[in-house]
Amino acid sequence: MPDTPVIEIRDLHKAYGPLEVLKGVSLAAQKGDVISLIGSSGSGKSTLLRCCNLLEDSQQGDILFEGEPVHWRGAGAARQPADRAQVTRIRTNLSMVFQSFNLWSHLSVLQNVMEAPLHVLKQNLAEVEPRARAILDKVGIGDKADVYPAQMSGGQQQRAAIARALCMEPRALLFDEPTSALDPELEQEVVRVIQALAQEGRTMLIVTHDMRLAADVSNHVVFLHDGRIEEEGPPDALFGNPQSARLKQFLSHSQPNQP
Repeated sequence: MPDTPVIEIRDLHKAYGPLEVLKGVSLAAQKGDVISLIGSSGSGKSTLLRCCNLLEDSQQGDILFEGEPVHWRGAGAARQPADRAQVTRIRTNLSMVFQSFNLWSHLSVLQNVMEAPLHVLKQNLAEVEPRARAILDKVGIGDKADVYPAQMSGGQQQRAAIARALCMEPRALLFDEPTSALDPELEQEVVRVIQALAQEGRTMLIVTHDMRLAADVSNHVVFLHDGRIEEEGPPDALFGNPQSARLKQFLSHSQPNQP
């Protein structure tokens, strides 16, 4: 069905022992949606993203990928995905870009980008290499294909990580603080790539501390506070006319990055 969300979260709960991190979060990303998750440290943003990609097991609630619910066994703290093949399939279609790049230091940039399509998707080198080179050109580092991550700036490494995610041809991209490890000049290199992906109509969930990025690329912004969605809506409304006192306070402290 055309109106089936790419990613849907229903009443998701996640705890680490007695610490409740997510307390009943629901959201849906339709094809082409760019949803930014904002909030203070500890609000549950990154945990929500990791639960979406099944890197973390949630204790309650539903996760659906293109209408297909994740199958679980057990309950509460013992709950875990029941179908490992399903987990692999979902992860390959929800490519994640981490704050810390996570590139293989012993592989060239091109080898990093090709690694998962070759070894996870079992695609042929003759098919993968031209695609990988084209994507490196697209993110502006085609000339770095044969160098190693340690020889690149942080902004170049993050663009290589984005290229690696794109080479999987995912249904959606998940970004976990993609610019927070970078200085402002290098940050803009990465922001421009994310803006271009948004203009292409890519489905994206972005955890970010950068209010300007959230305002510029998102069609929907979710403000998390204390494990719950405190407020959500279009960026113009959320940043221009926040309703909750907590969001107003948060934005006042984020003023330097506001549009």
